[in-house]
Amino acid sequence: MRLLPALLLCCASVPAGAATLRPVTTLHGPTVFLHDLFDDAGANANRLLGPGPGPGGRITVGAAQLAAIARQFDVDWRPVSSADQAILEWPGHPLPREDAIAAVRDALTASGVSADASIELPGFTAPIVPSEAMAKPVVSQLDYDPNTGRFSATLSVNGNGMQPIIMRIGGQANDTVELPVGAMRLATGLVLRAEDVHMMRVRTSLVHGEVVHSLDQAIGMQMKRQVPAGQPLAVADLAKPTAVLRGATVQMQLNVSGLLVTGQGMALEPGAAGERIHVQNSGSHAVIEAEVVGPGRVRVMPQAGTVLAGDNAAQGVVR
Repeated sequence: MRLLPALLLCCASVPAGAATLRPVTTLHGPTVFLHDLFDDAGANANRLLGPGPGPGGRITVGAAQLAAIARQFDVDWRPVSSADQAILEWPGHPLPREDAIAAVRDALTASGVSADASIELPGFTAPIVPSEAMAKPVVSQLDYDPNTGRFSATLSVNGNGMQPIIMRIGGQANDTVELPVGAMRLATGLVLRAEDVHMMRVRTSLVHGEVVHSLDQAIGMQMKRQVPAGQPLAVADLAKPTAVLRGATVQMQLNVSGLLVTGQGMALEPGAAGERIHVQNSGSHAVIEAEVVGPGRVRVMPQAGTVLAGDNAAQGVVR
């Protein structure tokens, strides 16, 4: 029976039509109004109180300050305890780094830098922008050095319902080119397959000398030295696969008037298909020049002289 008097006392402490404290308010702009703190704030509900928290921030208004505000603007509200408070927050998020880079790229492209240049923004701290502002960054006052690739500029961020954010930024722009690179470390002697190389954009500053520009130029070639993954392939680092090893026994072929004469010899140097090497006839020990035509096979040029002749000639085969 004691519960009823207590309820009546509580009801008596909140007169009809009194204002109600808003414990948490989500703001939609940089300023705070009286109605952000109290519901039913009366005639001054739309009164501007001052700046609020920045995007992504919050402020807490304590009981004493709330009571002072209520008295100043004739709001029918009194704190129940010193623990009363109102939290004001403005949702926000960091400006996406890629949005800032896109704005820098637009400005650099207008200054003659290639549209696919790589752009670095070391030390860039993304400003916090309101979540609902649709913030758009724009670059102005660009200072670009084409010799070093370094730049500095002013980044301005604007959006609905937000104060413009202006900051200085700086970084490096590097032109790039699409080239074949190793998908992994390419070992010496490796004959490149399709899975060993892929196309990738590479800084032009990393390209030295004549390099391979297409996968067709790389696949099927043999590495003359080790090349790290992701590095452009120099033309000088590639060779046709070795078809004949030095000291290996080879089949010599000589086509004379429609007759294909074959014999054995020893390669005195390695060679790839299409290359000319010196071969020693196993029978006559004569050294002649021959063209490598495949693994273990060479073709003797007619102008190289009669190699397969006399008592040491190999057996001919007519085809």
